[in-house]
Formats: sequence, C-alpha cells, structure tokens
Amino acid sequence: MKPRSYGPFPYSPIIERPRLEWPGGAHVALWIIPNIEYFSLEERPGGYGPGGKIPDVMMWSERDYGNRVGVFRMMETMDRYGMRGTVALNSNLCAEHPQIIAEGNKRKWEWMGHNESNTRRLNEAPPGEEVNIIRRTLDTIGKASGQRPTGWLSSGLQQTWDTLDYLAAEGVEYQGDWCMDDQPVTMTLDSGRTIIAMPYSQQLNDKSAIERRFVSGDGFCQMICDSFDVLYREGAKSGRVMAIALHPYLIGVPHRIAALDKALKYISKHKKVWKTTGSEIARHYIAQMKGGTVGKKKPAKK
Repeated sequence: MKPRSYGPFPYSPIIERPRLEWPGGAHVALWIIPNIEYFSLEERPGGYGPGGKIPDVMMWSERDYGNRVGVFRMMETMDRYGMRGTVALNSNLCAEHPQIIAEGNKRKWEWMGHNESNTRRLNEAPPGEEVNIIRRTLDTIGKASGQRPTGWLSSGLQQTWDTLDYLAAEGVEYQGDWCMDDQPVTMTLDSGRTIIAMPYSQQLNDKSAIERRFVSGDGFCQMICDSFDVLYREGAKSGRVMAIALHPYLIGVPHRIAALDKALKYISKHKKVWKTTGSEIARHYIAQMKGGTVGKKKPAKK
C-alpha cells in the first residue's frame, strides 16, 4: 500500500449500508481472541513499559504464568459455553510450548499469525526482513498446528506500508490491526488483491482495560456485557461483529477468571449469537459480497 491519508477502503457510514446477514439470523457474530504470546528472557518485552535490565525476571515471569496456568483456565471457561478461540499466536511458542497447540487443536481452535515473538514488531524489522517474518510465522504455525493461518494480528497492532500487501500475497484473508468498524470491511490494495479488516477491539481487551486503565475484573465483565447489549440490539437491523481480546496472564489469574465466566454466561443466555471464529466470519462475509446477497431480501416462504 502506498502512503496515503486514509485507509485502502472508501469511507462508509454504517447507517447507509445494506443489511448484513449472519447464519441463523444471528444479530452478533462473536469471536474471542486469546493472545498467546512468547517472550524471550534474552530480550526486552517491547511495548510493555520500560522494563528492567535483561533478564527482566519479574516482567517475564508474569507473562510465563499465562502460558503455564492462565491459558488452561481460559480454555476450561470457554469450553463451558461452547466457545472456540481464534488465537493470535507468536510462532516461537510452537517449539517452546507445543502442549498449548495440542490443547487448542483438541478444541478446534483457530490460529492467527501474531509475529514470531511479542518482543519484535514489524515496523522495527530491518529493511527487507518483514516479508520473511510473516512467511516464517505462517509456515511455522501451519507445520505445528496442521492449519496454516488465514488470519493475522500484528504484535502491538503495528504495521508498515507494506504489511497488507505481504499478508495478502501469503494467502491471508483477514487481519485485525485496523480497529475502525463493527462490521468486516474489504480493503483493496494497489495490486488489486483484497484482504478483510476484521473488527478487533482495543476496548474489550483485557490489556488496555485492566493493565493500562486499571479496570477491575468486575468492571471488565460489565464492559463486555454492556457492549454486547448495544451490538445485539443494533444487530437486529444489520449484523454486527463482537470481538473480545484476552491475554492469559491477565484474565487467566484466579481473581479475574470469574469475570470472564460471568460475561460468557450472560452472552450465552441470548439465542441470536453466532459463536464463531475469525475465518468463518471472513468467509461468510466474502461469500455475501461476491454473491451480491448483502442487503437483498430473503424470498418469502411458501
């Protein structure tokens, strides 16, 4: 994508769009994104505060707790409500913690590329290296999990002008870095390729809410429920996407896991919710766009 003042899509106010349909007449397509990340003791945790000298044992240990304990609490909680994860996965974790991949596969979780390590951002890569990072990430996850990712979330949501082109060329269908809508958006690149901007959340995200804004577990639960109520009501007119972004070292600790349980229990009381994954949302949306079915009335039943 060439440098530009606006994104690779036209401005589209949601009040002027045709109706978007989800399977079963659902009002909300719900996807949950566990950010399962790998941090090396030999590197500073980039983007996570100043940190101490290497090895920063205190900061590293907190995050390692999420991979040793917290993620499995999350899995058990999501299992209770029949919800699968679409994991934003650092590919270095595949070799270090293969048990997590195995447990995710048991649950038919989906895997998204999320760089190789969370200590390295795409916009900090040496010249010419970004495309290699993307390709290695996708290949490594594909080999370890048996499914090459079709989705992407950049570490720190940081991109360069070239990121979207590299992702599309590698077969990535959707990505979550552009958090500007409650419905999927087709991004058309200079090459003519397209990639979907999937609604991700910087708000319903335990990192921004709990770690940066000091919201309590109960407060985060209320944020999820309040957001769901609005999207569910609006989704009766045209389908909405709800994203819940989670980090095992935050929501997976003993004093916060109940907040996630309460929020998912509340959502599950509503019938018109499509509990799904990123690729399923993207492909359903793409099929509607290609078929020209968005906004068309369904034929009356005889």
